[in-house]
Amino acid sequence: MRLVILGGGGFRVPLVYRALLADRSPGRVTEVVLHDLDASRLAAVSGVLAELATDISDAPSVTTSTNLDEAVRGADFVFSAIRVGGLAGRAADEGVAAGCGVLGQETVGAGGVSYGLRTVPVALDIARRISVHAPDAWVINFTNPAGMVTEAMAAHLGDRVIGICDSPVGLGKRVARAVGVRPGDAWLDYAGLNHLGWLRGLRVRGRDVLPDLLADTERLESFEEGKLFGAEWLRTLGAIPNEYLHYYYFTREAVQAGASRGAFLLEQQKRFYAEPSLDSWERTRLEREQTYMSETRDEDRDADDLDGGGYDRVALDLMHAIASDRRTTLILNVPNRTTLSCLDADAVVEVPSLVDANGARPVAVSQVPDEGVGLVTSLKAVERATIKAAISGERAHAVKALAMHPLVDSVTVARKIVDAHPLLFGGNSG
Repeated sequence: MRLVILGGGGFRVPLVYRALLADRSPGRVTEVVLHDLDASRLAAVSGVLAELATDISDAPSVTTSTNLDEAVRGADFVFSAIRVGGLAGRAADEGVAAGCGVLGQETVGAGGVSYGLRTVPVALDIARRISVHAPDAWVINFTNPAGMVTEAMAAHLGDRVIGICDSPVGLGKRVARAVGVRPGDAWLDYAGLNHLGWLRGLRVRGRDVLPDLLADTERLESFEEGKLFGAEWLRTLGAIPNEYLHYYYFTREAVQAGASRGAFLLEQQKRFYAEPSLDSWERTRLEREQTYMSETRDEDRDADDLDGGGYDRVALDLMHAIASDRRTTLILNVPNRTTLSCLDADAVVEVPSLVDANGARPVAVSQVPDEGVGLVTSLKAVERATIKAAISGERAHAVKALAMHPLVDSVTVARKIVDAHPLLFGGNSG
């Protein structure tokens, strides 16, 4: 199979290639094409991939290209992991929001809207060009904000674009570990949007063991989400939220703690790209994982959570299920159809989905918790307003998208963010 990785000069690409090297399945990926606009980053990452493949005689071949149409032509799968504006853009998203007194995390609040405004036009152009030059390719979208971008790309690609995220994967692994079962032996009853979901049940051999876990404070607070939210709050909810809900449940604390992740990663990765090697990549990756969401924690992450996330494994499982018609169930970002009653059929949601040669289809799950329905419907409206603003390029629509977000508390603040942002509508245009 031929896999094209958009954003091929990105820091996390070696995680995907490492998973491909370990894959011994029939019909595995044999050819990888890295596409990026930055040739120097492509050279850095392809060098790391070559080191990873040392002494592996049948490693997938790797080629690079800065020409999108050329890169995607003939692709079986396209993995989109682009970052429009780079980490400097993320730092600007976070910094401008913080300067206006609101949360600016990458995909949450004003930062997420700003990132979407910048990313959606590029993602739409990519989707259009894939539909022309690789109409039979399946597109796996990891580009953030993942749900919003996947829904936008579907305008050109329909059901052939599927969004993935490693947050539900990590949550599932940690909860399964806490109850003493293998992740593959537990059914995750998970519902919501990307970075806005809840684990409503955990079924093991036909029995929901989540109530037992919620009742056991020691086990509940043995993993990241339990420490983050606290046993008392999780028992009150009767569910385990995605870690990103911390920004909604503890907004004041999150704003006070600040969100300078983009600036940190920008400086960290400058060092790696200046002198790229497999050793420096691994050191940088470990530091990146150790500091993930560090502003929300009082202690170090567990060693089991430092392996690099899991989106690479999800992408590989998704490709195999489609290419080999190997039926499996994964938590994905897909059109809702009739799954969540609070949203319309076309809304992209993050839920367990059945995957085979026909693509991915959501399966029946518990509904979003009653207290989360308003948040989910509000955020879906924000996503769609952001897509509209990105397509129109009109400042007024961008202000509306920001002002609608529950973590942006006034129209005045929304206007300040748009006018102060150096990468939106000409930057500081008034």
